[in-house]
Amino acid sequence: MVEQWATLGIDLHLEPTGPGLRRGLTDALREAVRSGRLAPGTRLPSSRALAADLGLARNTVADAYADLVAEGWLTARQGSGTRVAAREVVPPSGTAPHPRAPTRPTYDLRPGSPDLASFPRAEWLKAARRALTTAPYHALDYGDPRGRPELRAALAGYLSRARGVRADPGRIVVCAGFAHGLKLLGTVLRARGARTVAVESYGLDAHWRILAASGLDTAPLPFDRLGTDPGGLPGADALLLTPAHQFPMGVPLHRDRRTAVVDWARRTGGLVLEDDYDGEFRYDRQPVGALQGLDPDRVVHLGTASKSLAPGLRLAWMVLPPGLAEEVAAAKGGVDTCGVLDQLTLAEFLTSGAYDRHLRARRLRYRRRRDALVAAVASRAPEARVTGIAAGLHVLLRLPPGTEQSVVQAANWRGLALHGLDRYTHPAARTEPVDALVVGYGTPPDHAWSGALDALGAVLPG
Repeated sequence: MVEQWATLGIDLHLEPTGPGLRRGLTDALREAVRSGRLAPGTRLPSSRALAADLGLARNTVADAYADLVAEGWLTARQGSGTRVAAREVVPPSGTAPHPRAPTRPTYDLRPGSPDLASFPRAEWLKAARRALTTAPYHALDYGDPRGRPELRAALAGYLSRARGVRADPGRIVVCAGFAHGLKLLGTVLRARGARTVAVESYGLDAHWRILAASGLDTAPLPFDRLGTDPGGLPGADALLLTPAHQFPMGVPLHRDRRTAVVDWARRTGGLVLEDDYDGEFRYDRQPVGALQGLDPDRVVHLGTASKSLAPGLRLAWMVLPPGLAEEVAAAKGGVDTCGVLDQLTLAEFLTSGAYDRHLRARRLRYRRRRDALVAAVASRAPEARVTGIAAGLHVLLRLPPGTEQSVVQAANWRGLALHGLDRYTHPAARTEPVDALVVGYGTPPDHAWSGALDALGAVLPG
């Protein structure tokens, strides 16, 4: 009987109560369906399997099923088994209704995501098969909180070669996305006694909230045509910035200011957090090297697969100064919290050259999209102006003064998801008012790209 219970059918939790086995089972099944715990279409175990699970006679289960089929709670068809009948599930009284899912826009030009339709499924699957075939069995155990050694070694080689990062596998910590890495760093900085992190006047409010949740104040720095001005850094303990391609303004940090930032860190003992979110995507020249290469002892390099592959992989990495890797790994916990199979697959993807091939193909695709966007704006909306370097997955589109909110509202009415610059401005920033759109050209799939451009052209001034 123990062997039968362990191997038969599918699991179904029931607790028959009341007088009589048949009635108790019927009532328990009926209530599970009525409450929605057994969703419409759910296939139930065979009468033989459920009888073995519950220690009942098979006829008792078969009779209970028959009663509920007659009442309309279940359906039974030859070849498809017994299933929960299709019906509207009424939630228990006092239960709040589920919120309706937000309506998906017709076109999406919000920044922050690549073209997910172009994810390299075939190459990723090949890498996953190779990685799983060659992985030692102990790779599936609880692992090092820094991440799989295969991935850290692959990242060290790639980042050194492609981004100019001075990386050692022992100083790399794999994390579940940039936000996860920033949360870990915030925890470590606060434990070290840090109070304030200087940030850019323009950026993601989610990052500022993560730092605030760690007990850290965020102080915005001035911004001009040379990028973020580090002149206001003396009172800060750390600095978070996007030096290769400022988000969302789209300019690189000027070389003199790159030097000034590193000098500040050396002089004060401060820490620089380099967000290299789209550093591989430069279209008009060789990408600017990572700031970390100037001083790996004072700069934390943070990279992610969210823009190059897909956000849903939840894979990012930090290259940390000596000593800090141990503290970050301790803050992460005693075991690895990132999926081992995806780590092994990314390691194989990197070492096989598939990642480089994928990036080259994506650069060509995104450069063509950016060129088409610039041309469309020039021909349809001469009052608007694209600014920033040819890089990344977004552009800053400057608008005539006083038009940002009306354009965003008009886009919403047309089913076009669009963000204005205002939502990326730090509330304490002292900046001149700028009306602009942050237009992401990575998100739409190829079949929707021309339609998205038409929808954008229809809402722009002029």
